[in-house]
Amino acid sequence: MIAKFVMTAIATSALATAAIAQDKTLRMGTEGYYPPFNFFDSAGQIKGFDIDIGNALCEQMGVTCEWVPTDWDGIIPGLNARKFDAIVASMAITDERSKVVGFTNPYYYNGIRFIAAKDAGFGDAMPADLEGMYVGTQSATGEVDILEEYYPDSELKLYPKLDDALLDLETGRVDLILASQLVLEEWLGTEAGTCCEFVGEAFLPDFAQGTAIAVRPDDTELREALNGALDAIVADGTYGKIRSEYFSSDIMIQPRKASEHLGG
Repeated sequence: MIAKFVMTAIATSALATAAIAQDKTLRMGTEGYYPPFNFFDSAGQIKGFDIDIGNALCEQMGVTCEWVPTDWDGIIPGLNARKFDAIVASMAITDERSKVVGFTNPYYYNGIRFIAAKDAGFGDAMPADLEGMYVGTQSATGEVDILEEYYPDSELKLYPKLDDALLDLETGRVDLILASQLVLEEWLGTEAGTCCEFVGEAFLPDFAQGTAIAVRPDDTELREALNGALDAIVADGTYGKIRSEYFSSDIMIQPRKASEHLGG
């Protein structure tokens, strides 16, 4: 039944893919400061899981990806200003974002998690509140909403790039960071990250519906083409091969929601 569904989805997007392929180039907006999903290597080239998935989708669609690095705060305005055609930057689907962009089907589920200094004494479970504590996260993300809803008494510090927040955690300027579990796991494995450890378990914002590619709301042709290409690379094993290069776990499994994990 699953195979039949995938083949039907691929077939229904074939005409859209053919039309997209006529343009030969698909401009992809991404950030570049969110390893291992998107980052710049030592040569200044954009790399990461998002990039490999985007390139695989372009290959499946018969086009060339042209990557356009953009600051996170300006990435949706950049899409709607036609600076690029799609966003492949680990963007979570939310109802609020869905008002201004169109989302493909999810290509992974990104649980979020707290980290703190090893000597902070939090243990495995989250405290009931974080009153008076400085908690950092990247601006314009779902983590901001989580902290405002569940930890209103904390001192929230927002950063344009997650790297800046992690630097402040390393130097003791904030008590905790809330961000993608997979991104934080990557950082904890570096020399800078030896200072810190996970606190509590991973969870999803209650409003999160997975991580997807964003297109302009009226660009249904491109969205259908991307969905068809995503189904195709899952079916032929390309997706699994890329995923295994970055993560040992199945990132298509959904973590539990914040309301279950944090207890309201």
